[in-house]
Amino acid sequence: MAEEKIINDSEMNKQEPWSPKPIEIEYAELPFAINEEMKTLRTNIQFCGKDKKVILLTSAVQNEGKTTLAVNLCRTFAELDKKVLLIDADMRKSIMKKRLKSGKITKGLSHLLSGQAELPDVFYRDKTAGIYLIPSGEYPPNSVELLAGEDMQRLIRAVRDMFDYVIIDSAPLGVVTDAAVLATLCDGTIIVLNAGTVHYKLCQQIVKKLQNTDCPILGVVLNQLNHQSNGRYYGKKYGYYRRYGRYGYYYRRYGGYYSGYEYSNNEKTSQKSKIKKKKSEEK
Repeated sequence: MAEEKIINDSEMNKQEPWSPKPIEIEYAELPFAINEEMKTLRTNIQFCGKDKKVILLTSAVQNEGKTTLAVNLCRTFAELDKKVLLIDADMRKSIMKKRLKSGKITKGLSHLLSGQAELPDVFYRDKTAGIYLIPSGEYPPNSVELLAGEDMQRLIRAVRDMFDYVIIDSAPLGVVTDAAVLATLCDGTIIVLNAGTVHYKLCQQIVKKLQNTDCPILGVVLNQLNHQSNGRYYGKKYGYYRRYGRYGYYYRRYGGYYSGYEYSNNEKTSQKSKIKKKKSEEK
C-alpha cells in the first residue's frame, strides 16, 4: 500500500503530471576553455550509446568535485534541449542546499523513500538552466536500506522514461557502499578522482566494487590536474575543472592504469639492478 502512495508508475510515465517547485541554482561562470572541456565530456558520454541514460557519479573520498561536475554536466545537456534530471542521492552529506540562489527545499529523496512524502513534494526545477532536481532530503540513519528498496527501483524505472538523461550524484564509494547499491540500477558509472592525491589501491577497490555490480564504468574524471607548467593552466578559481574533457583519454588507458603503475615501479627496479650489476662487473 505504501509503495502505491509514494510512487505510482502510471502517474510517473505521463509527460509531466505535476508542476515542479521552482528553484534557482547558483552557477559559477566557467572560463571558455573549461566550458569547452565540459562539452567534450558531454559528447563522450553521448558516444557511449543511446542506452546510457541513467548515469551514476561517484568518487573515492569526499571533496573531489563530484557534485560540481554533476550540476554542470546537467547544465551542458540542458543546453542541447535535453530533458535532464539530477538526483542527489548523497543523503549522508549533500551540499546542494548551499548552491541555491533562490527558492527553498523542504523535502527530498530520503522523505520519498521513507514514505514521508510523495513524488510531487520532492520534485524541483531550476529556473535558470531548466534542470529538474530531486534533492537528497534530511540525513536518514539507514540510507543504504532506503536506496536498496523497491521504491528506489520503481523511481529509476519511471524517470528513465520521462527524461533524456538522469544523473545521480552519490556518496563516495571509497567511504560508504551507497554508490554500489545504486550502480545496480544505472546504465553506467563515472568515477571522479583527485589527481595525485588518491592512492591507487583505493581506486582499485572502487573499481572492483563497481565490477561486482555489473555496471559499466564509462570513464574516469581526473580532477585538480595542474597544467600550469605546460601552459594549459585554466585559472585558480575552478582549478578542479581542468581537463575534464580528457576523461575519455584516461578511460581508454583505464584497463592498464594500475598495472602500468606497478610495471613502472618494476621497470625502475630492474634498471637499478642492471646498473648495480654493470658496476660490479667493471670492478
